[in-house]
Amino acid sequence: MPKPFEEWTVLPHQPIEKLEDNLWRVEGRVDQLRRVMVVVRLADGRLIIWNGIALDEPEMKELEAWGRPTFLVVPNALHRLDARIWKKRYPGLTVVAPPGAKKKIEEIVAVDRSDVDFGDAAVTLTFPECTRAREALLTVKHAGGTTVVINDLVMNMRHGPGFGGFMFRMMGFTSDKPKVVPATKLLLVKDKPGLKTLLQQLAATPDLKRVIVSHGDPIVDGPAEALRHAAAF
Repeated sequence: MPKPFEEWTVLPHQPIEKLEDNLWRVEGRVDQLRRVMVVVRLADGRLIIWNGIALDEPEMKELEAWGRPTFLVVPNALHRLDARIWKKRYPGLTVVAPPGAKKKIEEIVAVDRSDVDFGDAAVTLTFPECTRAREALLTVKHAGGTTVVINDLVMNMRHGPGFGGFMFRMMGFTSDKPKVVPATKLLLVKDKPGLKTLLQQLAATPDLKRVIVSHGDPIVDGPAEALRHAAAF
């Protein structure tokens, strides 16, 4: 994993996916690790950038035309790679981080808020207690239902080829179904029964349409069942 960037650095990424009227997703890569940025458009046109990833200029212009980047959510202390360069590009961004990860994130970028009301009833940001508030979780309501945005608590990456794929498989990062990976249980989760309860509660989200994770494919086929399966770790 490279060090957090000092200048705008674009790594390989896919085109913007326009999932809903208020929800976009972009998938990129750092070596063989898949990573995901989510952009949420609030009712007044302000944008929430979740896990910011530097994009090519045409796509950045498209994003800016869609709304005004206002909030940068750094969802945990492991997702700081592009945080400084997003703040540098948009100095007016309000940087939001989990309270339990604030100290570590501030080694890279100053944190403005750990409690925030976006002023839009469709969007809710929480910091699960089972992680000692070191991880963020976002819920977005839209015309098609509700999307839950999970960071590292669940991964959804399939087995890959080559030595890198072999190593990811041995470390438990890849699987044939969404899962809570061993590194997450070791590094982030301090209350495993609490995480099981959280995932079961998320599975019961009314009108749950999809779950977006920061590493891997969105969970769109049976998202509630997938979360209940992940909760059985």
